[in-house]
Amino acid sequence: MEYVKLGRTGLEVSRICLGCMTYGDPNKGTHAWSLNEEDSRPLLRQAIEAGINFLDTANTYSNGSSEEIVGRAIKDFARRDDIVLATKVFNRMRPGPNGAGLSRKAIFDEIDNSLRRLGTDYVDLYQIHRWDYTTPIEETLEALHDIVKAGKARYIGASSMHAWQFAKAIYTSRLNGWTEFVSMQDHLNLLYREEEREMLPFCEDQKIAVIPWSPLARGRLTRDWDEATARTQSDEFGKTLYTQAVDADHKIVDAVGTIAKARGIARAQVATAWILQKSAVTAPIIGASKPGHITDAIASLAVKLTPEEIEALESPYIPHGVAGFK
Repeated sequence: MEYVKLGRTGLEVSRICLGCMTYGDPNKGTHAWSLNEEDSRPLLRQAIEAGINFLDTANTYSNGSSEEIVGRAIKDFARRDDIVLATKVFNRMRPGPNGAGLSRKAIFDEIDNSLRRLGTDYVDLYQIHRWDYTTPIEETLEALHDIVKAGKARYIGASSMHAWQFAKAIYTSRLNGWTEFVSMQDHLNLLYREEEREMLPFCEDQKIAVIPWSPLARGRLTRDWDEATARTQSDEFGKTLYTQAVDADHKIVDAVGTIAKARGIARAQVATAWILQKSAVTAPIIGASKPGHITDAIASLAVKLTPEEIEALESPYIPHGVAGFK
């Protein structure tokens, strides 16, 4: 396993981050395709034993049960201090007022709820899951600063938003002497590259870590274009992401397959190697529902694509509208 600093911090993270949305009670929340605890634990153990020390979950995944499963796995398979544990706040966790969002009340309530479910007294990276248009960013940032000063989070990060919003948040924190975001978890893969326009250059300039979600485009980059899975049929959010440029996307998927076949490796290794060669990217967040998914993610670290291969993968791409956030 390779390890790198998380942006400009001194924190060392594995070059592969394990996304834990896959692990949760399928009867809770909106992820009917998630794996229950019995099926999740061997994969979490495999990842940890392979040297992946960076685990990412969220309070909303399977209505909190993902955090519970991940927390118990860390307790059984690792030393807490060896793990870089990340979770998120924003999405609705209960009906009624103050059950969602990034108000001071919501943040203070949800960090305590996450810590209880995770079975720990701190998280390493506490991230806002989206931009809250109904709460002043000053309120959100001061609350996050206070969470860090209280010792409940070591660092704070953000997820998909417009680059101007992220820049505003960074500037506001600096203006007030508050803890700054050190990472951006954004939507980036061969089928969605709009982050290359402004977000990636901004993060690279400011030495902010980039930890992309869905680097395999919900698995579309790992199989033939017409092949379906249980997740593709039940993942309602995923169905909204890759519908804008079907012809171009088809060509990209085919190019991944051609390169993988020529190299004698899995398609996932090609797609992950592409995102790893982006200079702004710190660690892509890989979802794993089978042991081979973890094996392929780690193997991709050794795959160095040629300029000709990168051109073949990138040339069919056409501009997309924003997908994954509003």
